[in-house]
Amino acid sequence: MKVFTPLILAGAASAHTIFSSLEVGGVNQGVGQGVRVPSYNGPIEDVTSNSIACNGSPNPTTLTSKVITVKAGDTVTAIWRYMLSTTGSAPNDVMDSSHKGPTMAYLKKVNDATTDSGVGGGWFKIQEDGLGSDGVWGTERVINGQGRHNIKIPECIAPGQYLLRAEMLALHGASNYPGAQFYMECAQINVVGGSGSKTPSSTVSFPGAYSGNDPGVKLSIYWPPVTNYKVPGPSVFTC
Repeated sequence: MKVFTPLILAGAASAHTIFSSLEVGGVNQGVGQGVRVPSYNGPIEDVTSNSIACNGSPNPTTLTSKVITVKAGDTVTAIWRYMLSTTGSAPNDVMDSSHKGPTMAYLKKVNDATTDSGVGGGWFKIQEDGLGSDGVWGTERVINGQGRHNIKIPECIAPGQYLLRAEMLALHGASNYPGAQFYMECAQINVVGGSGSKTPSSTVSFPGAYSGNDPGVKLSIYWPPVTNYKVPGPSVFTC
């Protein structure tokens, strides 16, 4: 295992990914339609950077005027692709299989989803998928599942506009910090039909939610074998 690890890392150094579009009610909204996509598919490695919120420098994102209507309680799907121009859905069209780690999703209630930068507080986690009991990572399930990252929108949140932050964290180089690769984009959504019966009791900030020394951010996934992985960030909000 130790012998082959450098070869694996070298071969996968440029195998990046982008949350390129959002599927709602079985309908794909289109690449960059309601999702702030970057011009480059590289990661963010500095957890103190403002770009950890919705991506950004060194991966400039493109503004979009579209706000996607989503019904509270429904499951939407973030579609991940290696590049914006990628049309296939095979594993190599999503992200290199060496990029093992968790998937996560957050929401932030905003006044105007088209103008809010996402930087700062108000974020709450609504999904995470780390290392399963079968030894399969959350990113592997997306890579081998046609790039589909399913995210349920809580039925109990208040209606209104939100930023939806979908994230894949690749840990193949995470034995030192910086080294973990954070891939994230933000979709602009308008949640309808929510009961508003529950408000997240605790929220986090981006940057601020992660530390470079978090056990889920700085670790070797090769040796010793990972048996108990803690996904970084807060616990998942439940209704």
